[in-house]
Amino acid sequence: MRCLLDTHMIIAVLRNDIHIRFPEAAKLVVSEDFSGFASVASLWEIAIKSRLGKLDPGMDLAAMQSALERTGLITLSIEVSHVTTVIKPEPPTRDPFDRLLLAQCHVEGLQLVTVDRALVDHPLAFRL
Repeated sequence: MRCLLDTHMIIAVLRNDIHIRFPEAAKLVVSEDFSGFASVASLWEIAIKSRLGKLDPGMDLAAMQSALERTGLITLSIEVSHVTTVIKPEPPTRDPFDRLLLAQCHVEGLQLVTVDRALVDHPLAFRL
């Protein structure tokens, strides 16, 4: 199963507490058929919120990439097709990061692993 982790899931993976915060997601992440992706958009969101003092990622921002590589998650770059695609149905959120994650899922054939109330009912979201 090919899945894109939402930003809060990536933070939980980096902090090594996904099994505590999101036990159902933790079961998915360790399953044999799981292929996980982390979007550069999420890393960008983490960096912005960290620098504004709104979020503590639990590590130095410069260490994030190597920490992600150790988790086995595949980094998904932002492509032109991701920013120009039209998502159907239209997501209820206006958050640009969330909309970009859904667009990446649409283009790349991924499901979004999230507990975000604005996203969980979207057809591209994975049901936990």
